[in-house]
Amino acid sequence: MSFLHAAGIVKNYEAAGRSLSVLRGLDLSAERGEMVAIVGASGVGKSTLLHVLGGLDRIDAGEIALGGTPLNGLPDADLVAFRNRQVGFVFQFHHLLPEFNAVENAEMPMRIARIPLSEARPRAETLLQRVGLADRLTHRPGMLSGGEQQRVAVARALVMRPALLLADEPTGDLDEATADALHALLREMHRDFNLTSIIATHNPRLASACDRVLRLHEGRLIAA
Repeated sequence: MSFLHAAGIVKNYEAAGRSLSVLRGLDLSAERGEMVAIVGASGVGKSTLLHVLGGLDRIDAGEIALGGTPLNGLPDADLVAFRNRQVGFVFQFHHLLPEFNAVENAEMPMRIARIPLSEARPRAETLLQRVGLADRLTHRPGMLSGGEQQRVAVARALVMRPALLLADEPTGDLDEATADALHALLREMHRDFNLTSIIATHNPRLASACDRVLRLHEGRLIAA
């Protein structure tokens, strides 16, 4: 079995009194260390796919396993703990907490996991230094540029040393130069942390840098 294994994934939503079928028997596999781009039109279900792969949302049918652990078989509390340890998320909008500074935002997953501050703080600081924010540790999100905020989000996603990185349009809200710099950072972190990375993107440069490009169409993945 592949490191990330998804088979027969079905996900429906209720909208305006009717059922909307988003994922329709979708299959996906990815090996450890592989970077896969997911492309497709807006509204086709790329975010939904990432949410179910990372355990943010439950599937209606099918199976998802990460490193041999079946996500759909885990009770809610166990799924939350597994997700916090094994999955890092980077979204188009950084979702940083405005009242906390960069290092406090980056260490938040460790605080949730009850890792002592004596361990959490230096690990978060080291990661922020790795992503080029050594002089921004005590800056709150409102004092950071869009690119800097997204770098904090990358550090937060990696601070628990996850196996899987899920990025949902991570450069969609950035200008071209800043987006290119974030592309390079994501590739560097992917390599250095030996991640399995699934990246949903409209950006052809980011997609072309991945090992494989798949298109989400009518609820299933096809080769792009």
